[in-house]
Amino acid sequence: MTIKGDGTFFGICAFLLRVTRTSSPVIVTLISSLVLAAPLAAQPYPSRPVRIVVPFAPGGAVDLVARIIAQRLTDGMGQTFVVDNRGGAGGTIGTDIVAKARPVTMLGEQPNIVVVHPSVAARSVGELVQLAKSKPGQVTYGSGGVGSNSHLATVLFVQKAGINLLHVPYKGLGPAITELVGGQVQLVISNVSTALPHVKAGRLRLLAVTTATRFPLFPDTPTVGEGGVPGAESSGWYGLWGTAGTPQSVLNALSGETVKILKSPALHEQFAAQGLEPVPMTPAEYGKRVREEIRKWGPVVKASGARPE
Repeated sequence: MTIKGDGTFFGICAFLLRVTRTSSPVIVTLISSLVLAAPLAAQPYPSRPVRIVVPFAPGGAVDLVARIIAQRLTDGMGQTFVVDNRGGAGGTIGTDIVAKARPVTMLGEQPNIVVVHPSVAARSVGELVQLAKSKPGQVTYGSGGVGSNSHLATVLFVQKAGINLLHVPYKGLGPAITELVGGQVQLVISNVSTALPHVKAGRLRLLAVTTATRFPLFPDTPTVGEGGVPGAESSGWYGLWGTAGTPQSVLNALSGETVKILKSPALHEQFAAQGLEPVPMTPAEYGKRVREEIRKWGPVVKASGARPE
């Protein structure tokens, strides 16, 4: 995908697999982006409206974070930040715009949760594992696309539980949850914000959280480890990126404003309602986190069957 016109690009990123093929072995990059097309730094930044390209369909957590941050950047920087959803290919269409990107700061992190349709005969992770073992390859799970957070989190869960599930990928986590509510699939490992309204309304059954310890938003809900599947911990995280060559003055302006937003009590309340924790970082700290995630998820990527793009 190409954005016409002069500008630098930024990406607000959520953990996601992107597999690329080069002359060397396959490279796994754990980023997906909400891309901001911004004016060059020849004038005070930003000097015109900024477009945020979200590489997923509306309704998912990446879209939610984009809209929260876009509104607060609009309020704080005096220009409109507009969200433009461009889903498809597990997020790689939008991600391509910020290839060779430079980290700016992390935005936030939230656990995943294991949710099933109410018709599924399982009220715990243990019962879900038993069901899957009794019907190998017949229990279906939805995801936000091949290589997405929800896909890889489920592959990890499947590995640790020793079960076989049938994968049904969608063009974003929002559509996957919609299909789960409708009963077209039986299971999704989702971020909190996308599934939470349906859990509260009783349209989905919450079985577990994927944190190492219980999550404050669901204090009575066991972890996957407590449910008998230790080692299946996973989370979704979001961060801000700028493409290589972005003027440092632009990076500094955007980073400074974003960190200020992340430290505000109002943002903390808004994120907490969605199960998100603000995590502002320096570019160096964020780069270190990305490298750690690549090491952790490399073996999972190989097991997922994701093909190089």
